[in-house]
Amino acid sequence: MQVRAEGTRTILLEAAAGLFDERGFVGTSISDIAKRSGRTSGAIYFHYASKEKLARAVIDAQFNTWPQLVARRRASARPALERMVALSYDVARAFRDDVVVRAAARLWTERQCIALSLPVPFVGWIEEVSALLSEAREEGDLGPGVVPDTAAAGLVGAFYGLHTISEALDGRRRIEERLDELWLLLLAGLQSVPDPAGLLGRVYGCMGPESAPAPRTGPGRTAGTAR
Repeated sequence: MQVRAEGTRTILLEAAAGLFDERGFVGTSISDIAKRSGRTSGAIYFHYASKEKLARAVIDAQFNTWPQLVARRRASARPALERMVALSYDVARAFRDDVVVRAAARLWTERQCIALSLPVPFVGWIEEVSALLSEAREEGDLGPGVVPDTAAAGLVGAFYGLHTISEALDGRRRIEERLDELWLLLLAGLQSVPDPAGLLGRVYGCMGPESAPAPRTGPGRTAGTAR
């Protein structure tokens, strides 16, 4: 019985996430979710009590995605700056490919319409990036003028701003390419010995077969061949 209930909750959450992503909170009704999920409105109210609580469940599911990504990169033996950059691509792909993550992001922009207390995003990411930058300092890879806490807030702000622009311009289809360009700019000010293209090339080399081709640094050149 418990397994069946969890299965139903998952179906409802995924159906709601798809609609929240497409239409937003205000544009989605319980009857819409019932139709998309193939379940009754009564089943939705039984498991989630209200549309607001279903929206909160979608946001909570997004927050639960991040510790797995962080743990994966934390387990790596690679330098901290490389792990930080690789993590940013993991998160970018989640925003591009995971409907629950996309829906939660849209719900946060409509938070004033949701009559529930919602978890605050960004804080955990700023702390994680600050910790990685502090590790990079211990490893000798961080520029002497870089303050981890201050830089972390700026990096997270730049990352999420990039997502907003990419969503508006091309539905995040070019997010990895845009992230390449952002890191080529930012790493020049972060590294103790600036070599943004070299670091990006190493990151792409360790990200696995799902990664895109190495980022371009100029006409006809990639991060692995830039001079």
